Formats: sequence, structure tokens, C-alpha cells
Amino acid sequence: MKSHFEVSEKLFELYHRVHKLINESMTEEGVSLARSKFLFFLSKLGPCRSTDIADALSFAPRTVTEAIDGLERDKLVERKPDPADRRAKIVSITQTGRQVLEAAETPRKQVLEEIFSALDDQQLDQLQSIVNSLVRKADDIRLRREDEKKH
Repeated sequence: MKSHFEVSEKLFELYHRVHKLINESMTEEGVSLARSKFLFFLSKLGPCRSTDIADALSFAPRTVTEAIDGLERDKLVERKPDPADRRAKIVSITQTGRQVLEAAETPRKQVLEEIFSALDDQQLDQLQSIVNSLVRKADDIRLRREDEKKH
């Protein structure tokens, strides 16, 4: 019987392989997976400060600033003064950014469809149930640790 560690190592291996395949496919369409995270966030949330992006994506502020610099240089996002705070800038996705994000979404979905086609419907249902259980357990552990830090 496999240990928890062995199974978790296989899950990490799968994650990294899928991540690499998706990143390669999306990059061919003009935006890496990392850059698409920023664009996706801005397309869903709307214009916001870079600090909001850093908080939401759990990135260091400097990382976000550097990413936004590159996205702005490529005309995928734009910065405008924040009317509520003249020291801050509001970042928003441009029409070009939306188009690039949309174009990159197709190969991402194709890669995932191809990978998960290895499973039949019953296996997919089982996998979803298993993943949901693991997500709940991870959330429980995170909440417990946050609670322990408070006390």
C-alpha cells in the first residue's frame, strides 16, 4: 500500500507536468500562465490597486509591480491615477489584454480536456470527490493554524 507521502508526491508531479504543458500552450498564444493570472484577476475583479492584486494572489508587492510593468509595456494593462489617493494607481486590463487572455484560454482548456480524457465519467466523479475532501482538509488545517497563531 502506498504511503500518504508517496501519493502526495505523485500529485505534485502531476501538478507540475500539467502546469508546464498549460504554460507552454498558453505562451504560444502570447501570454504565459503567470501573466494570465494577473489578466484573469483584473478581468474578473475590474480595475484595482496593485496592493489588492498582491493580497488576492498572495504575491509580494514587488513581484506584482514588476509583472504590471511588463503587462503595461505590452499594452495588456493600463495604470491610471487613483481618484481617492493621488499616490496610488489603478490598474485595469485593456481590450488587447482581454483578447490575449481569451486566445490563451483555448489551449489551456484543450490541454486539460486531453489530460482528463484518460478518465471515464465514474473516475472523474471519484477524483472530484477525492479532491474536494483534500481541499476541505487543507482548509481545516489552515484555519486551525490561523486560530493557533491568535492564541
